[in-house]
Amino acid sequence: MNYLARTFLVALSLLASPTHSALADDGASSCGNRVAQWLDPASGATLAPQALFDDLAAARVVLLGEVHDNPAHHRWQHYMLSVLHSRNANMVVGLEMLPRRVQPVLDAWSAGKLDESEFLEQSEWRELWGYDAELYLPLLHFARLNRVPAIALNVDRELVSKVGRQGWQALDESQRMGLSDPALASEAYLLSLARLYAYKQLLLHHDSEEDLAEIDLEADIDASIDDVLQLEEFAHFVDAQLTWDRAMAQAIASALADDKDAMVVGIIGRGHLEHGWGVPRQLADLGIEQVRVLLPLDADDDCDALAEDLASAVFVVDAEPEVVEARGPILGVMIEDSEQGVRVMEVVAGSVAADAGIETGDLIQIAAGFEVASTSELIAVIQRQAPGTWLPLQVLRGDQPLELVARFPQKFD
Repeated sequence: MNYLARTFLVALSLLASPTHSALADDGASSCGNRVAQWLDPASGATLAPQALFDDLAAARVVLLGEVHDNPAHHRWQHYMLSVLHSRNANMVVGLEMLPRRVQPVLDAWSAGKLDESEFLEQSEWRELWGYDAELYLPLLHFARLNRVPAIALNVDRELVSKVGRQGWQALDESQRMGLSDPALASEAYLLSLARLYAYKQLLLHHDSEEDLAEIDLEADIDASIDDVLQLEEFAHFVDAQLTWDRAMAQAIASALADDKDAMVVGIIGRGHLEHGWGVPRQLADLGIEQVRVLLPLDADDDCDALAEDLASAVFVVDAEPEVVEARGPILGVMIEDSEQGVRVMEVVAGSVAADAGIETGDLIQIAAGFEVASTSELIAVIQRQAPGTWLPLQVLRGDQPLELVARFPQKFD
């Protein structure tokens, strides 16, 4: 899912990266017997770690992908920071999680001037990202311990939201936050985004997961692609995705311009990296060569189904039995900004939202008496809830206004 459809499946969060790859088919053989091995997607062969690491040492940019709520992916990233730092101590760590306006906070953290709680508060971590900070703190501590500069790669949501509504060309230069024109999406990227957009539309037009389960999802998506590609709204959707890719690539390029001998290591959602469609393509357009993309691959994925151009290399990690839930109140929905309120894209079965009667397609307009015009405003209200409290919500379902109550459990942990 991309940044316009914020993913809040285990916790309300900001800027979920698109994680829409399908590495394994139902019933396919898994990678379980290749855990802790490096694989070459182009050949399926096992790679010798030392030879791979020697190659990485010559790279200007190494991009480490992730699924944001997967602890194994973050443990692997931490390991890779150590490996790469041992070969080039002149390193910069780039973080998708934060926008550039909080760079002074990152600088203060790296300099040892803030403790964890101060950093999380001043960086607005929960409001701006939302995924459990415990997943990312080992990476941040690594940078701090080794005095490795950490840079914010993202831009504020206002820009990507505006692009998503109006398109890139509708914005004048003063509104673009210093970004140059993104490179156009490749045909493959465009088709991938069209499938994502079609899926999103199917979610909007079906009242429940049970309703959605009654249709042939893949066939319906395939049948709608040609129509989706003609939509102005989809063109804006693509523009917004490219804006985010461009923003991260441009931040990386700027760091390299400041220190031509540095290696920039990007911590980025895998959907921005797979097949070189997203950030790598924008880096190439900016003239940045020697870029390597590394991805973790869960043991229950299918090693034989890897696309040849998926990444420079993949590392097989033990599959996590479940994702780590963020501490604090969890509503259990996937949402996005809309002009009428916060639109519910999906409801997690058995969640607080499901028990409250929230349904896919609902527009949350008021929470606890506060108007919520954006995902960030809803996040702020949710995260003020104490264990055992009730949260009154006013939603619009079609043309019908409803009053619902979300009842949070006595304990969040």
